[in-house]
Order: sequence, then structure tokens, then C-alpha cells
Amino acid sequence: MNIILFGPPGAGKGTQAEFIVNRFKVVQLSTGDMLRAAVTQGTELGRMAKAVMAAGDLVDDGIILGIIGDRIDEPDCANGFILDGFPRTLPQAAGLDRLLAEKGRKRDAVIEVQVPDSELFARIEKRAAETGGARADDNAETLKKRLEVYHSQTAPVLPYYQEKGMLNTVDGLQTIEAVTAEIMTILEG
Repeated sequence: MNIILFGPPGAGKGTQAEFIVNRFKVVQLSTGDMLRAAVTQGTELGRMAKAVMAAGDLVDDGIILGIIGDRIDEPDCANGFILDGFPRTLPQAAGLDRLLAEKGRKRDAVIEVQVPDSELFARIEKRAAETGGARADDNAETLKKRLEVYHSQTAPVLPYYQEKGMLNTVDGLQTIEAVTAEIMTILEG
């Protein structure tokens, strides 16, 4: 089962991904983690990415898609994967579709956990109060910047999947258990 998980920062994607991983025995993939691993392992794509990053540039979609392609070929991805945080742009979404088609893999579900910005700010404030600000990104200014990026770059990808009839939207204002139940219904349906 190959799943793409969308939602703004603080929507609960990480929590839901854990439940999906445990239920379906798939692997949660982070492009940042994959990129760092490729650089550390010194793969051809990792060396290319390292050179780009050393120059202070952003790693291009071709390298990222290559790294994803290599990663999903690994044995632990045989049951599938969850992509959280990718694709972030329309070219990445189209590139991912091509990559999956080339590998004979399909995209089983695209799920958006939808939460209004006002609720996200309330959640961050609550978490910061509960943890004493243990996480450096638990503040309104950081969240504001991350939301601006999400709304300007990532949210425009959602209509791409909606037009393909693939987008499933879940109300993230529900309890964690209710969100989980709704996601499981989507995935098991």
C-alpha cells in the first residue's frame, strides 16, 4: 500500500502515520531522512546532492525523485510506504506519478488531514506549555512561516490529486481516534 499523506504542520500527520505503519506494515519515508542517508552512504545520487547542498543550492526534483526511487526498491518497502512531506510542488507530484508508473507501483491513497490555521496555533501553544517549550519549533512565529510555505507551495498540489479522484480529506479537528478510524476506513475500503 503506497500512501501520500498531506496536512499542515501540527495537523497530526506523524501520529497518524505511526498508526498506518503499525496496521499495514508499511514504511514511513521522509525525503529529508532519505537525502541525508544517501549523502552518508555516498551513493551516486547522494554525492550529487552533497555537491548541490555544499554550493548552498536546493536539491533538484530529479535527484530527490531518484533517491525516492532507490529507497522504495529496498526490501522493507515491499509492503508499501507512506510519503509525508512529499510531493511539495506540482512538478514533484507529476514526477512521482512517472516514477511509480516506471516501477509498476501504484498510488493507493492520497489523504489530507485538514485543520484550520487557528487550531494549529492553539495546538502549538498547548504543546509548548505542556513540554515547557522542549521543541524549538513550538512557537507561533515558526509555525506562521511553516504555514506560509505549506499554503503557497504544498496546498496547490491538492487539486492535482483531486482532479484524479485520489484525494481523501479527513477532518483533523476530530479526536485522534476518530481521525484514525476515518483514515483506516479509507485505506481498508
